[in-house]
Parts: sequence; C-alpha cells; structure tokens
Amino acid sequence: MEWDIELRHLFLSEGHNYSGRHGKGALDHGIEDREVIECVAGRGILGDRYFDHQENYKGQITFFDFEVYQSVKKEFDLPGLIASSFRRNVLLQGVPLLDLVGKQFSLQGVEFEGVEEAAPCYWMNEACAEGAHEFLKGQGGLRARITSGGELTRGSGILSLLP
Repeated sequence: MEWDIELRHLFLSEGHNYSGRHGKGALDHGIEDREVIECVAGRGILGDRYFDHQENYKGQITFFDFEVYQSVKKEFDLPGLIASSFRRNVLLQGVPLLDLVGKQFSLQGVEFEGVEEAAPCYWMNEACAEGAHEFLKGQGGLRARITSGGELTRGSGILSLLP
C-alpha cells in the first residue's frame, strides 16, 4: 500500500519544553523548521532533544497530520497558531497515521516502525487552547522508531508499507 504525501514541516528542538515540568511551568526551548532532517537508525533525529534518549525508544521520531493542525486552528479560532506548537517532528498530509501503528513503512528511502499514537498531553491546553488536549485524543500523531536512516526533505513523496 502506498500514499502520495506532502511533508509540510520538519521540526527539531534541542530542549524539552514540557517533559519533567509538571507543576513547574513550561520552558521555552526554540524549535527549528528545517528543509532537511537527518534520521539515524535506532537513535533519532540528529540534533533533536530525543536523539539517543534511551535504547529502543519508541518516540525516536513523531509524525503529525497537517489536517489535524488545520482543524485545531478552526475549532479553537486560532488563525495564528503555529505548526510547531504541537512539538511533533514531521507534519505531513496524505496518510492516516494511526493505520501505521505496528507496521513498517518507508518514506524518501528512510524506514520506520510505527509504534503507537503520540498521545496528546495536558500541555496542549497551554500550547494551543483550553480544550485542545481533549480535542486531540485519538489524533495526536504517531510515535515511531527509525529502522534505517537517511534524510527526510520537505516536499512531496511516497509513503509505502513494507512487507
């Protein structure tokens, strides 16, 4: 099975804004929107906060549906909401992300294993709007492992399931 997709944003951040911050408030580590990101098998995205986070980490890379981003903007009347607010690495459109849980797939020559939904956390209410956490349940994106490395480049591509 294949999908024609569009990679709209490729994000990485060197620091955690929310992880370990319960009761302390969010931090404000910058996030970069790149033309190209380097995916390293078994380790994550070079330069990202989750690179070498822990062995066999299930969130070496996260994917988020650009259409869900658009629906949050509409639902909460947030025309200026920036795509990086969700703190996911890859915003793409054209594929039902949760269908990739438990599956191997390739994109632009890089191979991945879909692990689980990138479940939204309560910080989404602060990052986006009150109610965003609940709204995003079931559509928070995909956490994946990188099984064969390489570069992802912003633009169009084919996402293919692997046998």
